[in-house]
Amino acid sequence: MSGSETFRSGEAFAVLDGEMTEPLIANVAGGRAAVFSVRSPVKEPPNEDAAIVIPLGDSTAVFAVADGCGGHAAGEQAARLAIETLHRRLTSLDNPEEGLREAILDAFEKANKEIDKLGLGAATTLAVAEVRGAEVRTYHTGDSDILVTGQRARIKLQTLAHAPTAYAVEAGMLNEADAMHHEDRSLISNIVGSHDMRVDLGSSMPLAARDTLLLASDGVTDNLWTREIVDLVRSGPLRTAARKLAEACWLRMTEPTEGAPCKPDDVTFVLFRRGRSA
Repeated sequence: MSGSETFRSGEAFAVLDGEMTEPLIANVAGGRAAVFSVRSPVKEPPNEDAAIVIPLGDSTAVFAVADGCGGHAAGEQAARLAIETLHRRLTSLDNPEEGLREAILDAFEKANKEIDKLGLGAATTLAVAEVRGAEVRTYHTGDSDILVTGQRARIKLQTLAHAPTAYAVEAGMLNEADAMHHEDRSLISNIVGSHDMRVDLGSSMPLAARDTLLLASDGVTDNLWTREIVDLVRSGPLRTAARKLAEACWLRMTEPTEGAPCKPDDVTFVLFRRGRSA
């Protein structure tokens, strides 16, 4: 896979070094997915984020977002390698209904070894969500976020970023505003491409028909408050929600307002809702 590819029913869609102006909408796993990726407004290419949607049957799919780090070429290469490794491993399964969890974890391990072997000091985050019918399970390394919100704005699931500021918020030592503007906000304590990488594996949880699943790089979470993100993605048609989220991130990065978060960066996200009318 190379470059942004066009989704074809029953096949994976990957965004690598994306420069999108509109979200892509696709039917997958008995629902609809929206994918968007754009380069930071203040840097030269490439876009160091990557994303993929991998259909694995009528009601099963895997979604992933990777955010590369380690310098322009190295970061882009690491994110691409993580996404391509996940794609190869999952599409090699004879029966996606069996062994999916093990295959995803194996993909993390394989990507970790391959990125480390590059010898470029490259690394990447990797956030993965497995949807099977009415259930979702999360896997993540790094600070790319996975969130599930209901239509009434209740956050049903949110992964904990592998970062000192996130741990401080979880422990009650910082609030969201202090963490957002903290000088160590960009530090990550766990990445794909390191000898001591670990994967946080979530429990399988219900995904209601009106819930919205979000996977996002920190270009989203460093520019919008959590409540803003929830309000943008939870209601209305999925295409509209994706457009609003992309526009809000771009506006915050290009026209900052006092007191609001602003950290120009590559922006990449995947949204998913069950039901073809989402």
